[in-house]
Amino acid sequence: MAAGFGKRKRTPLAGKSVFITGAARGIGAALARKAAARGARVALVGLEPEQLARVADELGPEHLWVEADVTDAEALAAAVQRTVDTFGGLDIVVANAGIAPLTTVMTSSAHALARTIEVNLIGTMLTAHATLPEIAKRKGHVQLISSAAAFTVLPGMSAYCASKAGVERFGDALRLEVAHRGVTVASAHPTWIDTDMVRDTEEALPTFKETRKSLPGPLGAFTSVEACAEALVENLETRGRRVFVPRSVGTVAALRQLVTGVVAEKLTMAVAAKRVPQLERDIAALDGREFGPNSVGNRAKGAA
Repeated sequence: MAAGFGKRKRTPLAGKSVFITGAARGIGAALARKAAARGARVALVGLEPEQLARVADELGPEHLWVEADVTDAEALAAAVQRTVDTFGGLDIVVANAGIAPLTTVMTSSAHALARTIEVNLIGTMLTAHATLPEIAKRKGHVQLISSAAAFTVLPGMSAYCASKAGVERFGDALRLEVAHRGVTVASAHPTWIDTDMVRDTEEALPTFKETRKSLPGPLGAFTSVEACAEALVENLETRGRRVFVPRSVGTVAALRQLVTGVVAEKLTMAVAAKRVPQLERDIAALDGREFGPNSVGNRAKGAA
């Protein structure tokens, strides 16, 4: 499911060290299992120590976990150092940590909007910044988990779409900056993956679920966590520049000007005019809760 310029030589993961943020559950945990099964040693990084420890125990004693907030540069630096001290170096980083608020801009607190950008975009940038010196030593690979939301839009996803579009552009610029060092950079673009984050959102916001199910083709379809992780782990070996999950999302990416252009917007505006008031009634029923029950977005920065 990787897309790039021609075929790239496969680099097996056996013996490689892989640093994954947001690894306590969902895509991050599933990818950690896939990478470990291919012989990699995995550092699981995140904000849920019990979950991280459980996944690490499942993988085996040659793996490790570190509690760290991706928006905390010092915590990330410490996590990288512990990984290097344990594994002897670092070959691959996967910037996967992400959150999604249950709000529109009008119904959101300033905190929820800012925290979404901080975790999804700034956290990705800080993760790359912290790991690149070690990655460059081994001419390694950087995988940034963006989203199909980087080139599609839905009401209720303003901050999330903005953050994921930023991740894609950051990755494209970063790729140019590190190519001469032998480092490769990929951005991954899943649609709706069967994770806690997506399930929490749809349980909390029935109108959002109804809107998602009405989307055409791959834009409305669910993909299993296993299938997504398989596409991502393949990219860790092939080191292509894009991963689309499912693969057909690549066509949407190529036609993004049609998807978000004037004509498409006019077609969707009438639907949005009806759905957004319904969505905001769903949001009001949450009594101020702005993130799903399984989201680390509920934590303030630096909270234990």
